[in-house]
Amino acid sequence: MDGEHILTCPLCEATCGLTVRVSGGKVDLIRGDQDDVFSQGYLCAKGSLLHKIHDDPDRLRTPMIKRDGRHVRATWDEAFAAVAAGLGPVLDAGDRNAIGLYVGNPNAHNHANAIYGRTLIQALGTNQIYSASTVDQMPKHVSSGMMFGDPDLMSLPDLDRTDFLLMLGANPLESNGSVCTAPDMPGRLRAISERGGTVVVVDPRRTRTADLADQHITILPGTDAIWLAALARLLLDGAQERLGEQSTWVTGLEGLSAALGDFTPEFAESICGVPAAVTVAVASGLADNERSTVYARIGAHTTNAGTIASWLVDICNLLAGSLDRPGGAMFASAAMATIVLLPVAEGLASVGITVVSTVTPKCAASFPQRHCPTRFSNREGRLRAMIVIGGNPARSLPDTTRMEEAFEALDFMVSVDIFLNETSRFADVILPPPSSLERSHYDLALYNVAIRNVANYSPAIFEADGPHEEDIFAKLALIVAGQGADADVEIMHDLTLDAVLSSRQKSVPELADRSIDELRAMVTGDTPADRVLDAMLRAGRYGDRFGAEPEGLTLEKLKGHPHGIDFGPMRPRLPHALKTVDGKIAVLPVGFAERLADIASERSAMNGAPVLIGRRDVRSNNSWLHNVKGLVKGKDRCTLWVNPLGAAEWALADGDAALVASSVGEVEVPVEVTDRTMVGVVSLPHGWGHNALGTQLSVAREHAGVNMNVGSADQARSAVWKRHPHRYSGDGDSSGEIAASPGPVAEPSEVMLKRRAVAQMAAAKAS
Repeated sequence: MDGEHILTCPLCEATCGLTVRVSGGKVDLIRGDQDDVFSQGYLCAKGSLLHKIHDDPDRLRTPMIKRDGRHVRATWDEAFAAVAAGLGPVLDAGDRNAIGLYVGNPNAHNHANAIYGRTLIQALGTNQIYSASTVDQMPKHVSSGMMFGDPDLMSLPDLDRTDFLLMLGANPLESNGSVCTAPDMPGRLRAISERGGTVVVVDPRRTRTADLADQHITILPGTDAIWLAALARLLLDGAQERLGEQSTWVTGLEGLSAALGDFTPEFAESICGVPAAVTVAVASGLADNERSTVYARIGAHTTNAGTIASWLVDICNLLAGSLDRPGGAMFASAAMATIVLLPVAEGLASVGITVVSTVTPKCAASFPQRHCPTRFSNREGRLRAMIVIGGNPARSLPDTTRMEEAFEALDFMVSVDIFLNETSRFADVILPPPSSLERSHYDLALYNVAIRNVANYSPAIFEADGPHEEDIFAKLALIVAGQGADADVEIMHDLTLDAVLSSRQKSVPELADRSIDELRAMVTGDTPADRVLDAMLRAGRYGDRFGAEPEGLTLEKLKGHPHGIDFGPMRPRLPHALKTVDGKIAVLPVGFAERLADIASERSAMNGAPVLIGRRDVRSNNSWLHNVKGLVKGKDRCTLWVNPLGAAEWALADGDAALVASSVGEVEVPVEVTDRTMVGVVSLPHGWGHNALGTQLSVAREHAGVNMNVGSADQARSAVWKRHPHRYSGDGDSSGEIAASPGPVAEPSEVMLKRRAVAQMAAAKAS
């Protein structure tokens, strides 16, 4: 145990390599791994304090059961028995859709969760599945699915080779990158300018990323789609020549031209506030550079036009001649694709366990989070129970008060979490998984959005005292499959591995004539999740095909390369990767033109009320890192940014308390007057509000901040002060598929501001 260990940081999408020094059984130093093939020594503040989460006295080491309104420690046997007893009546009633499943952000950073989450979904048989993706990147999944036929085929900016980068609603110097896995974002962006290229940032705030850029363009929040439409209209000129041979596998260009006809730079200026001449110049920069790319993230996604904005990003890349070309917007070629729902239900049936599944296909298998409270409260077919895995929806969903009332009304709730936080306090049973230093690690999901094709595996540093995630998920799967709390988890481990082998046997030609028994015998790994990982690596893009390609990738080979294996930069994948019916890019998906016109009409009708947006900080990762002293110390970061001109208009000064009010709630927050946000736009970070009763987050409570989602309304509620841009969950085709699912993190919301003196706020808190 003592000595130096190599680990991939699991805290964000950058996947930085870490060197972890252990002395006396404790971590005493974490630094960047200079030999990591991807991050090459880069490290942020979060990664350097990873061990503080492991050592956190508030981290749960044993299960908790709620008794007489209080959470008390319990054994694992007691906890699983309580889960079986609590879910039993709901399952016995016969409606599996009465149980909901929420999957939080940390699940994307853990291969055990990514694999066994599918096992649990299959065994549970509900269609009430919710995930953090629906308040994050879901619009990108939807637009990609509609254009390319595959919601996971998402284009990425080829940062290391581009000469012109246009970013909208992205702040990678704070987020470390998002749906664009690329460690050392500061270095990569600087390198573009240093080699003579140009970085343009479009954002209502002057972020740290905007400071680094060659040009910063301010834009009214929520209008990205309209501005992108104006760019696309300009890029239509000369597009056929730039497309070249790609034009043979593109459909709908004529209809696209008609759809964009009214979106002139002048019209965009009237809505977005971006001068027409600036729009023309940016379009020229994209068209005149052979290696140009457009990239948009959460600021563009979490709006009522998120799916349309995501679609138009790829349209601009296509029309600029940059899609699927080096230096443009390309697609990752990961060692293995993100797994889909595994046929575990078939395996259950083969051993005499029948699950009547009601799962219906939805985009990325998730409903928009904002629908969740509605399902809680419906008299007919309401949610009676909930399983929450690694998430904090009581702080990440809009209209927090309603969300918490919904949790309170449940018959039963289970949380799989390492903290007793604002969400898990409602749980009847909390099941704590090991810390990130007690489990192995492979970025199953994030390498599918990485700008280089890499693979890196990290073994656990410490031994876990309790069961690993795959054991917890397997036990839950057996319980909901009716096998009780005493069922042997090895049943589920065997079924999960065989399900993976069966699916790969059908899709990999070299495995078609091999028996499952033969393939299973070749699999290696110290844990059930690692054995599944080995099977996926062997059958993946660079795999050994279970011996058919002796030089190919296996888990054992990856273990021999602790700093990772680099398979090279992104490379062209179209048209072969397209999964549309005709094998071509659908430039104008059904319903998109109509939705774009609606968005223009909606935005034209908006008034001039102040608009609230969110913001990120490099030391935060949603809500769960606020219990680490080193990440919350110093100046208060949970402040309301107000432009000096707006502050003067509203009689606000530094340190004053502002009342931020909407149709569903209000919060008081200290004001920070700054020119880093545009006039008419105020900014408040998300993920705070750690003053709830019943939690055990001692450090976070000392730095509680306020929860911006108390005042974030959803579409089902009334508009914020009668003019709130409605949250939209139907940006897709007319067939009723779930499409965009904008969330509260950066949703532009019109709000009412009112000055309150600091003394008044202090007195109110004291009372």
